[in-house]
Amino acid sequence: MTDTQSQFPEFEVVPAVDVKEGETVQLVGGDPDTESRYGDPVEAAERWVDEGAETLHLVDLDGAFAGERANAPALEAVVDAVGDRVAVQVGGGVRTPADALWLLDHGVDRVILGTAAVENPDIVADISEKQPGSVMVSLDAKAGEVVVSGWTESTGLNPAEAAERYEELGAGSVLFTDVDREGQLEGVNRELVERVVDAVDIPVVASGGVASLDDVRTLREAGAAAVVVGTALYEGEFTLREAMSV
Repeated sequence: MTDTQSQFPEFEVVPAVDVKEGETVQLVGGDPDTESRYGDPVEAAERWVDEGAETLHLVDLDGAFAGERANAPALEAVVDAVGDRVAVQVGGGVRTPADALWLLDHGVDRVILGTAAVENPDIVADISEKQPGSVMVSLDAKAGEVVVSGWTESTGLNPAEAAERYEELGAGSVLFTDVDREGQLEGVNRELVERVVDAVDIPVVASGGVASLDDVRTLREAGAAAVVVGTALYEGEFTLREAMSV
């Protein structure tokens, strides 16, 4: 069973395996028309595990846009292949407690809730009551506001205030993504991350804009418990081992 104390005891670099139409992809700013493809998700996952990853970040991108899980077979194949060696967190299209609990009962360590948590905050408490610490609430920020439905709809929510609310509801961690910088290799916004980190006691995992080892170091110094990295790793800006040693 997951709990907040067992998550990210030391700073981690978490490779992203985002899946669209059964393939590993990376998007720029969440725009589905900007995808770069990187092949089979299982091969990507095994590569990162072989290079030393302790956690993998799996996202069903089609599910995030459609509102229901769309790449379940691909993600389940990844969990089957590497789930006994690393922690796995899964998001995208997880909309109900039943969805989340099924994943948690089938090898997933943390479920990532974004749109579902915003539309129905009580879902966080419902799942956390049965599986304490297992919910990672995804707060994706665009122009300083939380966005949902595959980053297409603004909610008007302040990310730091939202993080506090979900911690009170039992969230075990927060995934904070700077959508304005996602996939663009333009660097990170330390101030935004620090605001969310300072608002809560649970781990905050940062994502979006990482382009260099300096960015990884900046997020660590900002207090993030971990950083999710996608495009920079796939494009060879640095290696996972290099990032883990900052």
